[in-house]
Amino acid sequence: MCLLVFAWYAAHGHRLVLAGNRDEFHARPTAAMDWWSAPSMLAGRDLQAGGTWLAADERGRFAVITNFRSPVAPTPGAPSRGELIPEYFAGRSGPLGWLSGLQARAGRYAGFSLLVGDANEAAYWSNRSPGAPHSLSPGVYGLSNGLLDTPWPKLVRTRERLRTQLAAGAPTLDALLDLMRDTTPADDRELPDTGFGLERERFLSAPFIVGRDYGTRSTSALAFDAGGRLHAAERSYAADGSTVDARRFTPGEVAA
Repeated sequence: MCLLVFAWYAAHGHRLVLAGNRDEFHARPTAAMDWWSAPSMLAGRDLQAGGTWLAADERGRFAVITNFRSPVAPTPGAPSRGELIPEYFAGRSGPLGWLSGLQARAGRYAGFSLLVGDANEAAYWSNRSPGAPHSLSPGVYGLSNGLLDTPWPKLVRTRERLRTQLAAGAPTLDALLDLMRDTTPADDRELPDTGFGLERERFLSAPFIVGRDYGTRSTSALAFDAGGRLHAAERSYAADGSTVDARRFTPGEVAA
């Protein structure tokens, strides 16, 4: 993922409400969100390197990974960051315990931030952070290609729009998907400097990116209601930003 906003125990009648955009090269082969059998989880699939960027299951677990933006090229032969989410779902450790166990070997991977959770806990850590993994208090958060709540304009804007939705009640999945379809770039004066130059920072500054070679490939929305039931939806897009696939998953579905 490249931008997500979420409410952890901060949405009426819901434990978690989450929406995120995945930005990627359009040529990279991808399978849309569906049930996996091993491990059992609902997720899209990266058909080039394997793994995924967002997943959830009917036991209340969820995980999202974002790449950490840096001009430094990954070490040749580094493992895919997308393998981390299936690893979490295949194990038995709780969120904070699993992230703590990851620390010792996380240097093998290119930069990432990870949000993982279950029915009782949400935890966050980045292998580009000097701090240790930590559990999250109830609240509304945003994560892009930096650390949690790094105040990039698109993160701040989208997080505040989620707060507005929450003030009117728990948003629907469609409202969450629509929330992420914001193509307005940030003002140059507000742009971060992540080492890619002004033109690239402008291009990446909109929450929803439209580009010939690279752009927002999909938007995902997840919610766990007060009863722990999973609700999910996803839209996939062509290079011009038009919707080419839309999926919805209702409570009580089982993995294939």
